Amino acid sequence: MAFSTDIGIDLGTASILVYVRGKGIVLNEPAVVAVEQQLEKILAVGAAAQQMLGRTPGNIVAIRPLREGVIADFDITEVMLKHYLAMAIDRRRFLRPRVVVCIPAGITPVEQKAVLEAIARTGARETFLIEEPRAAALGAGLNIFEPSGNMVVDVGGGTSDMAVLSMGEVVESDSVRVGGDKFDEAIIRYVKNEFNILIGERTAELLKINIGSAHPQSRCLQAEVRGRDLVTGLPRSVKISTQQVVEALEDPLAAILQGIKQVLERTPPELAGDIINKGIVLSGGSALLNGFTRFLSQETGVPFYLAEDPICCVVKGTAYALENMGQLGDTLLSSRKLSAAY
Repeated sequence: MAFSTDIGIDLGTASILVYVRGKGIVLNEPAVVAVEQQLEKILAVGAAAQQMLGRTPGNIVAIRPLREGVIADFDITEVMLKHYLAMAIDRRRFLRPRVVVCIPAGITPVEQKAVLEAIARTGARETFLIEEPRAAALGAGLNIFEPSGNMVVDVGGGTSDMAVLSMGEVVESDSVRVGGDKFDEAIIRYVKNEFNILIGERTAELLKINIGSAHPQSRCLQAEVRGRDLVTGLPRSVKISTQQVVEALEDPLAAILQGIKQVLERTPPELAGDIINKGIVLSGGSALLNGFTRFLSQETGVPFYLAEDPICCVVKGTAYALENMGQLGDTLLSSRKLSAAY
């Protein structure tokens, strides 16, 4: 006997997480697709495609179809979602699923429609959208339904979303298109300017993880980095220190900090008082950057705490939404509501 199921998706710039009701989180894969350009053929999706980033011949490209939290390549996104949903559920047993998808807080109506259409074309029965900071707050276990202020900052691969929540709703929010990808780009740019060496995205990401920090006093490490000398064109290696990575990350971190300050400035005073007492929760994969909470606490004067499972907070929030659709359903944008609006 076939029956429908409910699915929650964290549609992230860097990775896709899928929750299936009754099973939990069943998939956590990179948002990368490898394509053979001449034949327009999909060669690999996910981890296998990620290994090809920067290492493919000219006729094969590893594409990240989501950029800065939104769909940059609609067709490739659809292929990737179909692939992952096929991995997550058994199509022989399940009818068309109901899906809850996370979106950045600052997404435009056109971008919302693109997400809904991409999910609909994978075979979903009905799709609901939930803002990433609200999902992150629910996934982090915050009680956002009481008349009290809670604030969460979700730092993903493409965007950083910050919101103050009370009575189950977003009171103030902001979204800056800065996240882990911008951190990597900043490191690539720094190494290029300081050493005349060009490094790839994967090398920059490893530098960020292994020796990087948001605060200069949080760690003191060194790593050897290899790249192509822009003068000679030959491979060359240099030593990079934590302090140098801190310098490289100054601009993207400042952009996130500015977004947080703007939300706090617009927050009603009573809710601001609650936030000072409770602190601010930091979630998202890029929140794992060493010294991040220390940096933000020092710059704002408000305590920051890293969520218990920062990478999975958002997809856990979609799980909460699916389990409590009666409580949250009216506050979520759905494919049905969008069709009525148009």
